[in-house]
Amino acid sequence: MAFTAKDVQILREKTGVGMMDCKKALVETDGDMDKAIDILREKGLASAAKKASRVAAEGIVAAYSDANAGALVEINCETDFVAKGEPFVNLAKKVVETVVATKPADVEALLATKAVNSDKTVEEEVQEVFLALRENMKVRRFALVEGHVATYIHAGGTVGVMVNFDTDDATAAKPEFDAMGKNVAMQVAAMNPEYLSKDNISTDELAKMKSITIDSALNKPDSLPVPILKGIIEEAINDKKWSDEDISVYQGLDDKQRKNFTNFISKEAYAILAEIAISHKAEISENKIFVGLVQGRIAKQIKEICLAEQTFVRSDLFDGSVDGYIKSVAKELGADLKITSFVRFEKGEGIEKKEDNFAAEIASMI
Repeated sequence: MAFTAKDVQILREKTGVGMMDCKKALVETDGDMDKAIDILREKGLASAAKKASRVAAEGIVAAYSDANAGALVEINCETDFVAKGEPFVNLAKKVVETVVATKPADVEALLATKAVNSDKTVEEEVQEVFLALRENMKVRRFALVEGHVATYIHAGGTVGVMVNFDTDDATAAKPEFDAMGKNVAMQVAAMNPEYLSKDNISTDELAKMKSITIDSALNKPDSLPVPILKGIIEEAINDKKWSDEDISVYQGLDDKQRKNFTNFISKEAYAILAEIAISHKAEISENKIFVGLVQGRIAKQIKEICLAEQTFVRSDLFDGSVDGYIKSVAKELGADLKITSFVRFEKGEGIEKKEDNFAAEIASMI
């Protein structure tokens, strides 16, 4: 069967594959369009297998939601250039919409699912884009939440956030809810909280946080309450744990200089103070002043790592915590409204990227 340049162009439009590859496929199949498509797909699969070991740490995070559910999907490729291209962006959009429509159990089930508005599976859709772009690419992960959600995509897919709210359908349909949801999702994107609220931190995690805070304070003696600091300095001097030179230097300081004594004593003397503080850990940990210091530092950490307790970044809209902002919007709408969960995906997080050494590469080629 003969074929024309127009047939080559049609095959290219159907597959996205280069003109020369399309021409070779038509030659091999004697102009049979369907067989040519099969051959290109088979070659593409073989090529994809060869490229599967190449690091795919670029890509995008895509989001989609309807009135009943929302989803985030991360799809990876090898280069930022491909990630920003229309074929890859459209693929991500199709995949995330498929997640919401079909609610697959995991990535494996998603790949085997028919994509929305397509007669191909998600895996076949990915393969089609691969045939056109020739980069290792994969659907890495997705998150699906049923209910009322707000989503936000930052910097063209670098970070994606989805926040789930417990409220009624009427409230969720209001523009004020959409605006509030986006603001909270932007907060998650910017501040990257670890927990929803302090109530979500387990007893064991709080105990670990307290232990780390205590050890951190003892290892930085100049941050200790003044009465405790004076006690360990006196021990260092009276028990001759400091060198004669450090003792002499410290004793020669006036009251103002002693407030910044670390600028005058040696590093060895400072380390000795930390050793003394740690040796009295049990005793110092019971000191009321020190207990207050530790509680204050833990409260500050909780304010940083828990979304509800974080300071709301849009201070132009509300001056207070994120939880306070949500309550203020709920009061304005006359509705019950609260966050139940959030998900934050950052493109490529946890993937070890290859560091290119171009000088070494050129030298090896020479």
